[in-house]
Amino acid sequence: MSNAAVAPEHANPGVLPQPFFNICIAFAVLGIVSFVGGLISDPQTAWLAYHSNFIFFTMLACGGLTLTAIYSIVGAFWPGPYRRFAESFAAFIPVALILGIIGIFGGEHIFDWQKNGAMHGKEAWLNTTRFYAMDIGLLGIMSLLAVMFLKASARPTLRNLAENGTGFAKRMAENWTAGWKGDEEERVASKKRTAFLGPIIGLTYGFGFAFFSFDQVMSMEQAWFSNLFGNFVCWGGILSAVAACALSGVFSRNIDGMQGEITERRMHDIGKLMFAFSIFWMYLFWSQYLVIYYGNLPEETYFLRDRLGDQFMIDKGYSAAAFAKSWSNWDFEWARLQTGYGWVSMAVWACNWLIPFFVLLGQRPKKTPWIAGPVAATLLFGLWLERNVLIWPSVIKGDMLSWFGMIQVGIGLGFFGIFMLVVLYYSRVFPTVAVSIKD
Repeated sequence: MSNAAVAPEHANPGVLPQPFFNICIAFAVLGIVSFVGGLISDPQTAWLAYHSNFIFFTMLACGGLTLTAIYSIVGAFWPGPYRRFAESFAAFIPVALILGIIGIFGGEHIFDWQKNGAMHGKEAWLNTTRFYAMDIGLLGIMSLLAVMFLKASARPTLRNLAENGTGFAKRMAENWTAGWKGDEEERVASKKRTAFLGPIIGLTYGFGFAFFSFDQVMSMEQAWFSNLFGNFVCWGGILSAVAACALSGVFSRNIDGMQGEITERRMHDIGKLMFAFSIFWMYLFWSQYLVIYYGNLPEETYFLRDRLGDQFMIDKGYSAAAFAKSWSNWDFEWARLQTGYGWVSMAVWACNWLIPFFVLLGQRPKKTPWIAGPVAATLLFGLWLERNVLIWPSVIKGDMLSWFGMIQVGIGLGFFGIFMLVVLYYSRVFPTVAVSIKD
């Protein structure tokens, strides 16, 4: 990673980008209409689409906060604007708290144990009181940490905005810079504050949101469990934040005040993160798959069979010798990928690992916007698709296009619109993307 010193930063308010901001408003309205229409015509589809998008965007936002906390813990100088991009994603976490509370009303359409009761032995864990108290509590804690961290991180950049800004941005900057002690003192205090909050955020995400993932995703299949699953879901959130930062850098290169900030060196660094984190995502998946594959226990294999199809699992009674013989002749039955959600899972693999690995293998692609940008977008789509593959097969078996339809697409665009409205408003109005200035 590059270690160039970072010049002082000052908030640089900009206008909201048009017409993209209006498009996001239209997406948000479309999402609300689609969700309400879905509740009337097909409530289970509406709630499953809501839940899959809630998981994706919540983990993306929490991953963004964790990523910028990591930068603070290790004292990284290289990220520059990429740190501010990650912080803008974290601004969505309080909204995710509200969306999580709304999701309580759809529990019976998402979780079998809420409708038909918990399995014997799991009643103490799978009950609505413990479930929602813990998960909404985790979102509340993460929201508080996000506000505290963002305030501490942005405060040193806001003095000029508090003195010379206008409107809401000026009022918020005045509030966040109350008791100003001077530029240098504020920068030192900010560094200490974020360094203190960083490990707390990391532990909350790594441990707390692993249990959040157990609850919100794994408990949809009561009988299935994997100790690694929570960390796999959490890592997907960090990977999605890295990809979103990379894509934001590509789109922000020519924004006023940002010229010269998205350098080749920084693009190379964020590209290396995409490359390495994508490999680790595949490693975590493989670590779960391999143990389940070799164990070949019906209570474990059904979860993967529902998602990968029959091709990647061994039937009971299928001998090791027969299996070795079939693969030695490349007896790969493509038709078996039509079982479960096989082809969709193959698309997830391609988007999240194959394409990033082979395209970003060299240095030049990581530094080239027209290559790195599409790879980042592919990763984001693949991770969104992965969240759907984790959720839909738990309720709807064997229909690999259950996640795709007018209601599902409308709700997905609605979540995207709400997320981008928060990100754009935070990054362009208050406290905005703070960029380096050369003294």
